[in-house]
Amino acid sequence: MKIKEGFVLRRVLDEAIVVASGEASKKFHGMIKLNETAAFIWELISEGNTEEEIAKKLSEKYEISIEQAAEDTKTMIATMAEKGFFEE
Repeated sequence: MKIKEGFVLRRVLDEAIVVASGEASKKFHGMIKLNETAAFIWELISEGNTEEEIAKKLSEKYEISIEQAAEDTKTMIATMAEKGFFEE
């Protein structure tokens, strides 16, 4: 799982925003605001972590069960895939 080139996470004041640049901006217009948890997951994906690694780190950071972290991770990854943020 890898985020397509051209999609970047930027922090503006206290907001995490995903924007498209370069070739990606020709197909994706606008931006997406992420909450803190979604931004954390995005960053972990960008670093090359697996879904299981992300769930573990999410569980540790937010002191939630590994089951809840795995569910949250799966939901975010599914949303990102639906929006076309991953390379094939």
